[in-house]
Amino acid sequence: MLAITLAYKNLLGAGLRTWLNVSVLSIAFVVIVFYNGMLDGWNRQAYNDTKEWSVGDGELWHPNYDPFDPFCLQDAHAQVTGKIKTLVEETRLTPILITQATIYPQGRMQNIYLKGIDPKQKILKLPTMVLEEETGEIPAIIGKRMAEAAKLKKSDQVLIRWRDKNGTFDSREVKIMSVFNSNVQSVDNNQIWISLETLQQLTGMENEATLLIADKNYTNVSIGPWIYKDLKFLLKEIEDIIETKKIGAGVIYGLLLAIALLAIFDTQVLSIFRRQREIGTYVALGMTRRQVVAIFTIEGSAHSILAILVGSIYGVPLLWHLQNAGIQMPKYVDSMGVSISDKIFPVYSIGLVISTIVLVIISATIVSYFPTRKITRLRPTDALKGRIQ
Repeated sequence: MLAITLAYKNLLGAGLRTWLNVSVLSIAFVVIVFYNGMLDGWNRQAYNDTKEWSVGDGELWHPNYDPFDPFCLQDAHAQVTGKIKTLVEETRLTPILITQATIYPQGRMQNIYLKGIDPKQKILKLPTMVLEEETGEIPAIIGKRMAEAAKLKKSDQVLIRWRDKNGTFDSREVKIMSVFNSNVQSVDNNQIWISLETLQQLTGMENEATLLIADKNYTNVSIGPWIYKDLKFLLKEIEDIIETKKIGAGVIYGLLLAIALLAIFDTQVLSIFRRQREIGTYVALGMTRRQVVAIFTIEGSAHSILAILVGSIYGVPLLWHLQNAGIQMPKYVDSMGVSISDKIFPVYSIGLVISTIVLVIISATIVSYFPTRKITRLRPTDALKGRIQ
């Protein structure tokens, strides 16, 4: 207790030097919490949006299906029969049929994926109900990125050409019934959605599908030729991007933390040099060398406690505001191929805050201890004469 009392009196007595160290360390503390909270918020948003718009709670793939190989689609389809058909009728699975196609907006040619989905499905947030509307053309929906790329808008008509299962070309006009706004590019870029039954008829693939989207009640198993892909597999790219971002962020706030810790280290060295007679007096009065080391170590580590308190004063309202208002992202993020919304809402968990506090305190304590090790080798007479080597 005496060591703590002496440490804090000496710390506050240092005046401006103490508060400069505390200010820099508090900035490092707030930046670490902010950046990790932003990445966690981005991760949660991307995870939830991808689930709601694209992959549901898992997918069943045809063995030949590869989302990165458009040439596989000609053979990546199979009959929806048996147990799979029963699960589809129970709305626990939603079949999707995918084929390559070409559209001709304003006389231009653009290759796309033509996707068929049940208009009555409830698993994905896609506005598929409009695909049931009666029009002279085939009703279709597209995403905002597709609309911008093809210069299409709601109620526009566009010619689309595809090949059926026998390789025969055919064409029809589709009418854009809705332009949906989604953060998930895997349901948007170069894609047009129409009714599943309509696409099955157009391609001659009656009752066939390329993949099936599972809801939360589906048991995670593969059935027949269909191969089950869980969320860990389907969301791996998002998690890899977040982990990469965290590594880069770690370098940034690691440097900031190192600067703050270097200031504490220099302060400790200077303090020991200037207070040699005080150290000798402590030892001469009966304090052990370890007790003296504890005084100086506590002084250094106390910088972290004060930094956390100071950082909380301005950091809590700032981070609270960002969590509620969100962080506006630049418009060009849409072209990055990443599932990200216009705003990121940071998530500051108790675990994140506690782990950051522990990191700052332990780092400051370690840095404070190293300069004090020479105290364990001193002789009281030398210290009283100001001769610490």
